[in-house]
Amino acid sequence: MDPAHYLKILAAEGYTAVSVDYSLGPDAVYPTAVRQLNDALRHLVGNAASLGVDPDRIVLAGDSAGAQLASQLAAPAVNPELAGLLDLKPSLRPEQLRGTLLHCGIYDLRAMSSLHGVAAWGFKHALWASTGTRPWSQTFAGATMSTVDFVTPDFPPAFVSGGNDDPLTWMQSVPFAARLRQVGVATTTLFWAAGHEPALPHEYQFHLDLPDAGVALTATLEFLARVTS
Repeated sequence: MDPAHYLKILAAEGYTAVSVDYSLGPDAVYPTAVRQLNDALRHLVGNAASLGVDPDRIVLAGDSAGAQLASQLAAPAVNPELAGLLDLKPSLRPEQLRGTLLHCGIYDLRAMSSLHGVAAWGFKHALWASTGTRPWSQTFAGATMSTVDFVTPDFPPAFVSGGNDDPLTWMQSVPFAARLRQVGVATTTLFWAAGHEPALPHEYQFHLDLPDAGVALTATLEFLARVTS
């Protein structure tokens, strides 16, 4: 889903909101997108004055695959082990990274390998395209894409959310938030009970006609104000 309208809302609140595109599989495979986004961050920070960016108050945000990538940019910035495995020189120093906004993402590829049904078919084929190999859970990509295995106490404060009708919430977002808290990361969550009505789908936060998306927007702005103050 095009996030442009959402970024305009954030910009109206005084934030410099930047959406960055990246190459998709199968034409480009992991970790190409991580490296491209890291290069984009380097450009933003290097040209901060002319672009209206505060280089010392960066928040990485993403939805769905973008949330996975945001987590993958944050983790190596504070974890040299992952940076080394990815052969990546992070564009951000840890003190520049104030937080992460993670909606409806994937953080544990082992859990994805156990999916079944129609939705599983779609996710598995997307991961096949992204990694360039069908048995992706048993490869370099399968290991290093699992951000859950590389979070440390230095991971930036996180806002993690997902809809109750999105299977990724229960097998990805909720466990990832629990892992962040386990290692001592300041973590804000926004989840709903399984039986909540209306049922909130994948990328629910963009459906601003839903009252619960408004709740998510308010919580997002409160988080941004807190971590950038």
